[in-house]
Amino acid sequence: MQVPETEHIIGMELYATTAEGIGGMLRQEPEDFIVKEVSGWEVEDSGKYLILELTKKDWDTHHIMRDLSRALGISQKRIGFAGTKDKRAVTTQRISIFDIPLETVEKVHIKDVQLTSIGRYRRAVELGDLLGNQFKITMRDISLEKDELKNRMDGITSEISAMGGVPNFFGIQRFGAIRPVTHLVGEALVRGSAEEAAMMYIAASFREEPEETRMARDEVRNTRNFAQGLRTFPPRLRYERAMMHYLVEHPGDYKGSFSMLTETMSRMFVHAFQSYIYNRVICARIQAGIPLNRAIEGDIVCFKNSGSLPDTSRTQRVNAVNLDGMNNLIKRGRAFVTAPLFGYDTEMATGIPGELESAIIDELKLKPEDFRLEELPAMASRGQRREILLNVQPRFEILEDDLKIGKLKVMVEFSLPKGSYATTVLREYMKVDPLKMS
Repeated sequence: MQVPETEHIIGMELYATTAEGIGGMLRQEPEDFIVKEVSGWEVEDSGKYLILELTKKDWDTHHIMRDLSRALGISQKRIGFAGTKDKRAVTTQRISIFDIPLETVEKVHIKDVQLTSIGRYRRAVELGDLLGNQFKITMRDISLEKDELKNRMDGITSEISAMGGVPNFFGIQRFGAIRPVTHLVGEALVRGSAEEAAMMYIAASFREEPEETRMARDEVRNTRNFAQGLRTFPPRLRYERAMMHYLVEHPGDYKGSFSMLTETMSRMFVHAFQSYIYNRVICARIQAGIPLNRAIEGDIVCFKNSGSLPDTSRTQRVNAVNLDGMNNLIKRGRAFVTAPLFGYDTEMATGIPGELESAIIDELKLKPEDFRLEELPAMASRGQRREILLNVQPRFEILEDDLKIGKLKVMVEFSLPKGSYATTVLREYMKVDPLKMS
């Protein structure tokens, strides 16, 4: 079954399930996407940090942190959180606030935001301070008859169960849903072309963008007139505008234009290119008929840590001697087959898995040292391994769609470890253009 072109562009070249999709759309209402963070530690009765459960609806994480700090009259740096959450959704997560009484927080009232105290702690909640997320997601606007819908849902769920989960693809959010260009910018940077990278980020247009934006990008691409671009680019494209402003003042210094971005954002480009390669490696493995939930000789596996998550800092190569033992650990959820996030110091598989990895690297004409980015060392990446399977067990319920008379909706629930994408599960069921899932 052919995937949409947008997914093919980001290396998701296939579906892991063969049953026909159900169609539908996501995020018709914020309540259609409910996410609850799963934390790995218990709060206490004392400590400098007040720990709260924050539930928000239709709020961007960074915006609510900004507005909350203003309402409390404190620096935003005093508020900690474990991860950003979807905007068009209802999300629940832990946050910490340094050195503040509960009574002060109780006086704050922000629309569609609820704050509940759950205790105190001796340190702040930090990025990555979670085990994963629980999802309850509604797929709407489904035109199938109920019996056919149930047959397809049952068939896909059975296939997922037989595989032990779904491929741990990096979803479209990693690359940009409307404008999947992030990895292409990263590729240009890795290949040493800062000019191509900057022009790709500033001026590559996509048909899903507003016409005004497409025209502004196209004009800059054709003319390199950045001063004119500052007059025509909408204010919301602040990063592109910042880079163009730099190029007006420093003509031709495309490498320097990336200094206008945050360090985190700059690194995102190379990481997205690594994610594209990783997605392609998983597809190559599936196309070769090699399971995702069983190791073969030459694979590199990682092991479960104390939080029951894959620890890619602890790896071991699979050989004829340890093969059966490794697969026993994989079956028990204590080890995981991995694929490379290719960088300048990435451990590569051998045997058939290594041939699949090397074929993609060779096709792209890449070398490990390319990822050192000597002229832009802040963006360099040594690489690592990442588990290739999400051990997910979805449950679903079919209901009448209360927004579209005569149509059905499906509510599906599942849990995922941190760093993974709910859309990688949902795409197996829906098999639609990613824009219908964003």
